[in-house]
Amino acid sequence: MILFDLFLILLIAYSVGFLYYGLYRNITARFQRRFGPPITQSFYDSIKFFSKEDSTSHGWMFYLGPIIMMTGAITTLFFIPFFYDRADFRGLSDYGNLFVVLYLLVVGPLGNALGVGVSGNPFAVMGVTRGLSRLFAMELPFYIAVIALISINQSADIATIASNQHETINAIAYPLLFIPALFAFIGMMGQSPFDVVGAPVEVYSGPAAEFSGKFLALLMSQGAIFSFAKLVLMVNLFLGGASGFMELLLKTFLLFLFVIAFGSLYGRFKTPQSIDFLLKVPTVIAIVGLILATWS
Repeated sequence: MILFDLFLILLIAYSVGFLYYGLYRNITARFQRRFGPPITQSFYDSIKFFSKEDSTSHGWMFYLGPIIMMTGAITTLFFIPFFYDRADFRGLSDYGNLFVVLYLLVVGPLGNALGVGVSGNPFAVMGVTRGLSRLFAMELPFYIAVIALISINQSADIATIASNQHETINAIAYPLLFIPALFAFIGMMGQSPFDVVGAPVEVYSGPAAEFSGKFLALLMSQGAIFSFAKLVLMVNLFLGGASGFMELLLKTFLLFLFVIAFGSLYGRFKTPQSIDFLLKVPTVIAIVGLILATWS
């Protein structure tokens, strides 16, 4: 039964992830006063690329990078329960808590760095260098906020943290934890002003520049799955979780809509500006929130 549960979780994350990505392309286009492609175009592209031959080869590590990224995305998804009060769609969350998820969140960027590092493409290497430089600054406020939630709930179980929000969601009860986590989350979703990895025009698609065929399809697929996994994680931690699919889709979509609207309205930081802002503003707010939440 657990294998069937994992299969359904992966299928839903894959489908909804690509649906959201199609909506992202269209909503972003409307912000820019143009029309985007069909919502299903990204899904069709990923299927098409799986049938294409690879045009470049840089050794086994180059091919292993996307596989590590996909493995990290799927494993992260499996340790995040969809619902806090149901026995199904829990994946492997009974066998690992929030600490495991925080560890797995880093696997994707590291796999990306390993694969791209051997390609020799200056745009790809530049994107990875920027991403790893921003990684610590982006995750520091998020980790502080998460540690505060663990301390408040006396548990690192994601379902427990979600279920404890039946009266007031954490986003309202602890705004000084939610705000820095939200800034970090915008960066995790690759949106402006923290989009320094695959910055359009400037670094020519960043780390994805050298990938083609099946491995480009893997990158697209892991991006869709990983994005949905991070959305579900934020909903569980700060928005009260969900008890059914309609509630889960509504909350993840509203959060997703806010993130892409924020990214469309604000220009991109330079890499030093991005790191400087994340270390000074969200991190300081998160530390203050941690102190107030644990002392109250």
